[in-house]
Amino acid sequence: LADLWWVYSKPVPADGRELWTLFLQCSCITVVIGGLFYNWMFASLGYSWHLSIAVAISFSLLLLLTLLLVHPARCVFSMIMPTLGTKQGRKLLFSTCTMIAVVNITPNIISNIKTILQVIKCICKNSSDSLLNSTALLEKVSWEFGNAIQETIHSIYKPMNGHFQFSLLQNSSLIYEKMHLAGEKISREFLSVEVLVKDSIQVANRLVAGFFMLYLCFESSWYLKNYLTNLRFDNIYITKKLERLAMDRKAAHLLVGSSKKLIRPTGLKLSWEEVVLCLVQAMLVTVALMLMLVVVAMDHFAFSVADTAVRKATQFSVVPITLHIKYQVSAGVSWIVPFLFKVFGHPSKELLLGDFNRRYHHHLNFSSAHCRISPPTPPNPSVLLVVGLLFCILYATVFLETYARRLCRKIAASFFQSWEEKRVLYLYRKLSRRHRKQ
Repeated sequence: LADLWWVYSKPVPADGRELWTLFLQCSCITVVIGGLFYNWMFASLGYSWHLSIAVAISFSLLLLLTLLLVHPARCVFSMIMPTLGTKQGRKLLFSTCTMIAVVNITPNIISNIKTILQVIKCICKNSSDSLLNSTALLEKVSWEFGNAIQETIHSIYKPMNGHFQFSLLQNSSLIYEKMHLAGEKISREFLSVEVLVKDSIQVANRLVAGFFMLYLCFESSWYLKNYLTNLRFDNIYITKKLERLAMDRKAAHLLVGSSKKLIRPTGLKLSWEEVVLCLVQAMLVTVALMLMLVVVAMDHFAFSVADTAVRKATQFSVVPITLHIKYQVSAGVSWIVPFLFKVFGHPSKELLLGDFNRRYHHHLNFSSAHCRISPPTPPNPSVLLVVGLLFCILYATVFLETYARRLCRKIAASFFQSWEEKRVLYLYRKLSRRHRKQ
């Protein structure tokens, strides 16, 4: 492995064997990166498979030529891997979590909301049907009641017409058509909103992911540029070259006295500034986690409401309605000389002309087995598992960021060893001057 890394980090291969070794190394790297790039575009960013394949192949060929011919590009590319463990890598993971929420969780929420609306539509339709059927009952009652009025004993008491006219049933088809059009309009509006939100967030996520990927390359290039131009940049480590230089010049006490300010790159010690930075980044990840948990909670809440609505809709009891009509018509026998009965104090007698006493029963139904209600969609546990794993990786990168930066420095030192010797010499002289002042 040391020999392979030596060939990979050399500016120019020494012979044909090293050239073929470098070519095989770059080829294996580009194949792996091309596959990951295709999966990132197709599964995470939502591009079509043929476009993802075309871009992945083009990117792999370009990457192969760049790694094979440009030595600093190999160094930058090698530093991109540990840079994924820094805040730039976390931004890419945030982008991936957002895309997963958009593609999987948001449509599930909208689907459950559609189910709730279907339940409401079913209840409205069945209750309207029951009310319209009740008008048919009223029409039946009116005709029977009118016939009873017509069937009085004496023709002189018979009214001209005792029937009521109901015209509401004639417009029932119009009511159904309006309800259907209203339901279709709501469905189209929900579909348009769903497509708009999904497309907008998808485009935004693609732009943000592309920007973060470019910025990831820029940050690695920026680190290498500062490493090669500034001797003081990230030069606080007790490396083996520094220890060897101090031993050769018999100044090992310089490293012992400065152990509080210098850090061993292979150790686990963190400076106070690094600890504070980790805590701040952990708080930011926690805020993002809370927002994602709100989206997940909305998904569970929408499913719970939809499931409850579907179950309760089938359990709605039928509401019984009873219409009781009691009608009597009578006439007094003393209608010729009524005042004579009043003079002699006799009560007036009445003659019963008609008696109508009937009960009519009807039921209001709020649900029906013929309603087309899509079942509620439960939250996908695999999506929650993936999001949970991504956030575990995010929290891990918070505390591994310091060690990722140390690895970047070590990679740059292996690619530019002569410049690393200058940096070690600069740090040694700085420690010597500080020791003499003290």
